[in-house]
Amino acid sequence: MRKLLLILSTCLMLQGCVYKVVTVPVKAAYTVGKYTVKGTAAVVGAVIPDGDDDKDKKTKHKKSPEQSPESEPTND
Repeated sequence: MRKLLLILSTCLMLQGCVYKVVTVPVKAAYTVGKYTVKGTAAVVGAVIPDGDDDKDKKTKHKKSPEQSPESEPTND
């Protein structure tokens, strides 16, 4: 009975160590992967020019309501 209690208590105490052994490498891999993706996105954005300008060009060329012919006064 004493051996069983000793084994059980040892297993319970080692659970914290197992948790750390598993979670620390996973967190490190996640952090490295996150920064790798961010860096790759920045490089692709720098290599491919005018990727964001297409949205800006579309909004600049739209007529505002003040410039539309419907809002001009008519001479009747």
